[in-house]
Amino acid sequence: MKHITLALSAALAMACLTGCGDQAPASALATKPALTVTVITPELLAWPETLSASGNVAAWQEAIIGPEISNYRITEVYANIGDAVRKGEVLARIASDAVDSELAESRATVSEAAATLAEARAINERARQLREKGFYSAQAGIQTQTAADTALARLNAARARLASAELRRSKAAVMAPDDGIISARNATVGSLTQPGQELFRLIRGGRLEWRAEVTAAELSRLEPGNPVRLEGPNGVEVKGGIRAVSPTVDPQTRNAIVYVDLRPDASTVFSAGMFTRGEFILGRRPALTLPQSAVQLREGFAYVFRIDATGNDAGTVTLTKVGTGRRLGERIEVSGLDADARVVASGAGFLADGDTVRIVAAEKQP
Repeated sequence: MKHITLALSAALAMACLTGCGDQAPASALATKPALTVTVITPELLAWPETLSASGNVAAWQEAIIGPEISNYRITEVYANIGDAVRKGEVLARIASDAVDSELAESRATVSEAAATLAEARAINERARQLREKGFYSAQAGIQTQTAADTALARLNAARARLASAELRRSKAAVMAPDDGIISARNATVGSLTQPGQELFRLIRGGRLEWRAEVTAAELSRLEPGNPVRLEGPNGVEVKGGIRAVSPTVDPQTRNAIVYVDLRPDASTVFSAGMFTRGEFILGRRPALTLPQSAVQLREGFAYVFRIDATGNDAGTVTLTKVGTGRRLGERIEVSGLDADARVVASGAGFLADGDTVRIVAAEKQP
């Protein structure tokens, strides 16, 4: 009897172990999802293709204004740095006492020469009349005509000197050669003017340009007329357009200069000499894009979690390396991914390769 009881106990124990062994795999399959995620697919968009560059802002043209008469003292200065001036506006005045004296002397010389010419012509006319009556020889007539011609030449010379004196007198006022903005001033009251001296610098028309440096390889992608977008120091966007592309490349830096005309209001954002970055807009090109929240950076590379669905509301994620390109707003261009691939939209930072996730219905996507 004792042996029968032991046999029954052993059989029950074996049956229990067999039953427990059958239930263990079922429990292992019921893996709890690591995260609840939304699923998106890459979107194909027509994005503008841009080329980034950097360079200095400079004056479009800068006029150097100096005195046109030398060794005269500056008596008044009206313009200062930053002033907007109009063409013909007086910027400074030079002492004109000596020039005024020369002008008065030239006018007196003209008056004297005019009187001498009038006398010579009267004598010549009287000699002609007397010659016709036989009182004057032909030789005497030639002499009176020569005297009249000489007096006329002297009058013309005096008038030329008067015009020169008047011109010198007008140069006593230093005037702006064009509309623009004064960018430098060296004129000071009391100083003597010197040949070739710089009194003012003028940014013609107040126009600025951006001189961007690009590589030789990038140069072929640019042409006059391409729109340009610059970023101002306070985040203000300034627009412009390519005016000219340098025909040569610097043999030292292997870079070329691209000249970009800026809009007139650029002077309120930039000053000549500032360094800034910008983008050349080359056109539009299709881009396969994802939200930036779907792209993870790990060890210097970009990854997304692609979902391999195991059911309507569950799936397994696979860490997939992708390439990145242009960025626009909250989206980023990706490559190395199929257009119909399903990826985790957000929260990828909490996942690991091979995790099981629960998929939220499409209408619940943000």
